[in-house]
Amino acid sequence: MNSLRLRVYPDPVLRKETEPVVAFDDDLKDLVAEMIRLMNLHDGVGLAAPQAGVSSRLAVVFHDGMLHVLANPVLLSSEGEQDGEEGCLSFPGIFGNVQRPSKITIRHNDLDGVEHETSVEGFLARAFLHEMDHLNGRLLIDNFSPMRRAMARKKLLRSKEGEDADGGSSRR
Repeated sequence: MNSLRLRVYPDPVLRKETEPVVAFDDDLKDLVAEMIRLMNLHDGVGLAAPQAGVSSRLAVVFHDGMLHVLANPVLLSSEGEQDGEEGCLSFPGIFGNVQRPSKITIRHNDLDGVEHETSVEGFLARAFLHEMDHLNGRLLIDNFSPMRRAMARKKLLRSKEGEDADGGSSRR
């Protein structure tokens, strides 16, 4: 299945509405394996299916030696708040401060379709919410001020133009 590639802004798939995961089968397991390969290839902590070009409500997060597969995640509750810098594989070289809840509880399915209720806090709460944003077409830059958002867009589009002109060697 090695056909997936990382999607970078302004790829329209990043804004598409995602479809629920309904088949918990070998194809899903293959998709998750390919997403993990892609995430590791790009040194990521998490990856949502739209970032791999698939409009499915599916994300993976790897933290502290543990892989979290989130199919059809739904935020049930949140509390507290934390500020922290975030980056995104779909926005190479762009980082910004994002305020998020410090503790969350979500409901999601695992690879076998079993439903779980999971509570996490700190960095893992941030990572889960970041990936869940992708499933709703919300991107890192949507958390920025209008001026910071415009600067990030300009930087990315300028970088993309350089890529197109020289076959990709200008992307860092």
